Amino acid sequence: MSNHTTTAKQLEVKRIVDVLSKAIAQHRLRPGARLIEAQIVEALNANRNHVQVALQRLAMQRIVNIEPNRGAMVSQPTAKEAREIFIARRAIERAIVETITPEMIRRHRHRIATHLRNEREATDATDRRAIVRELSEFHLMLGEISGNEVLSEVLANLMVRSSLIVALYQRNDVPSCQSDEHQAIITALEAGDNEQAVGVMIEHLLELEAQLELEENSSSDVNLRQALADL
Repeated sequence: MSNHTTTAKQLEVKRIVDVLSKAIAQHRLRPGARLIEAQIVEALNANRNHVQVALQRLAMQRIVNIEPNRGAMVSQPTAKEAREIFIARRAIERAIVETITPEMIRRHRHRIATHLRNEREATDATDRRAIVRELSEFHLMLGEISGNEVLSEVLANLMVRSSLIVALYQRNDVPSCQSDEHQAIITALEAGDNEQAVGVMIEHLLELEAQLELEENSSSDVNLRQALADL
């Protein structure tokens, strides 16, 4: 019975972590936004204890800050942290791309084709959240295709933190992660040219970082019920 209870709690905490992470990655929750426990409990129909554990887990991942007398809020990465995260992304995503073989691409060709089509449809539309979601998902998809769970896990954390950086520091409101560059990476991997794929990925990430304006910005409160809806 205790094992079942523990497993149920772990699954529920993971659900809350995943929903909050998605809301942050999709810019529904902005850097500095207050995460009021009672509102999260209501929005997610969750147990308060589970919400507290989920927030503590996100704090360990540096996605959330918990301060005495102020509670939890979405992290606001500094300019130094922003640069370090992109250095880490270049290292992790290089390792991921280097391990992907043409056979892996063939095995996942339907998923890849569907995703690239969704990217193009999103970039042709005006829904910024859909664009951010689809373009970010490409990087996570490559991590999963590589089959390296450790690299995928690290990348998932870096991607959420990257979304905070983009929300704070990107110079314009147009997502800088471009579908054409993603297609070029896939094309190189299909041909077994990992060196070319790595080159495109590194250039891609350098361009993303170059489009940041590393100055501090303020953030306003958000409606948590609305931000967490449908996730």
